[in-house]
Amino acid sequence: MRVLVVEDEQLLADAVATGLRREAMAVDVVYDGAAALERIGVNDYDVVVLDRDLPLVHGDDVCRRVVELGMPTRVLMLTASGDVSDRVEGLEIGADDYLPKPFAFSELTARVRALGRRTTVALPPVLERSGIKLDPNRREVFRDGQEIQLAPKEFAVLEVLMRSEGAVVSAEQLLEKAWDENTDPFTNVVRVTVMTLRRKLGEPPVIVTVPGSGYRI
Repeated sequence: MRVLVVEDEQLLADAVATGLRREAMAVDVVYDGAAALERIGVNDYDVVVLDRDLPLVHGDDVCRRVVELGMPTRVLMLTASGDVSDRVEGLEIGADDYLPKPFAFSELTARVRALGRRTTVALPPVLERSGIKLDPNRREVFRDGQEIQLAPKEFAVLEVLMRSEGAVVSAEQLLEKAWDENTDPFTNVVRVTVMTLRRKLGEPPVIVTVPGSGYRI
C-alpha cells in the first residue's frame, strides 16, 4: 500500500510515517499543502493522511483537488478540532474518513488499512491463495497452516501480489506500491526481495516469474 502523509508538525509526520512503514506500507511525507499537490500529481497513492490546517495550501483545497481529479485515492483527514461540525464539513468536502488529534496510532493504522481496501475491488480482510494466508491487520502470513516470518518489504510485496488475484504485477508496479519515492528506480531491490520472499515461502514455489512482464501468484 502506498501512503502520503501530509502534516506540518514534522515530528508527528515523521513519527506517523515511521510507524506505517513498520506496518509494511510505502510512505512518502510532505509538510505543506503545496508539496502535497505536487506529489499527488506525480505518484499514485492508495491513501492520503491529510492534516486539515496546512500552510501554503489548506488541507481542504488538497482534498478538493483529489476529488476533482477523480482519483481512487482515499483521504483520511486529521484535525486538532474535535467538533462534530468540523468533521461533517471535512466529509462533505470529500474526505473518506476523519480522525481528531490526539489519536491512537493503532486506530490510525486500522483506518488507513480500511481505506486502502476501498481503492480497489472489495477483497476480504484476510487474503488466501495457493495455500498462502495473509492477514494485513495482524501482519501474519501462513503457508499450509505454518506461520512464516517476513520483513516489512517482503510482506508488502506479498500483499500486492495476493491482492492482484493471479494477475501479473510488473517490477515497476511493485516498486511503486511497496517502496517510497526515495528508492532508486534502477535498483534491483524488487528482484532481490522477490527471491528472498520465494525462498521463505518454501517449496513448491508459489511466486511465478513471467519473463518480460513481472510476477504473479
